[in-house]
Amino acid sequence: MILDDEQRYVPRVIRTQGLTHVHLIVSDLERSLRFYEQVFGMNEQFRDGPNMVFLNTPGAQDSITLNEQPGDVCIGAGGVDHLGFRLVDEADLDDAIRQVEDAGGRLVERGEHAPGVPFAYVSDPDGYVIEL
Repeated sequence: MILDDEQRYVPRVIRTQGLTHVHLIVSDLERSLRFYEQVFGMNEQFRDGPNMVFLNTPGAQDSITLNEQPGDVCIGAGGVDHLGFRLVDEADLDDAIRQVEDAGGRLVERGEHAPGVPFAYVSDPDGYVIEL
């Protein structure tokens, strides 16, 4: 925690490259994949198991993750699983987690998506999950 000369908390900003992805819960993976490909021209980048696909807009760094959860009550407007932000420097992940916790959030999960590709899921004070 950083304090100013009057011992007041001074929030620090986590340096990111902006919002990188939105993770959507869908009821039919292939139907949703076709929709985003046909309507927005997005391309499939890769799959993570049989129920998850990552898409992006050609020439952009954004992505949408579609995660099939048949029968899930969160489909639709309430089906946003998490938001993702790419850190400017991956080495800042520990510091970013501390900043989240100092601001009232918490660490939910931490690991690697692939060797050398670290991630952390944190939550804000209301419980919204954010991937760093």
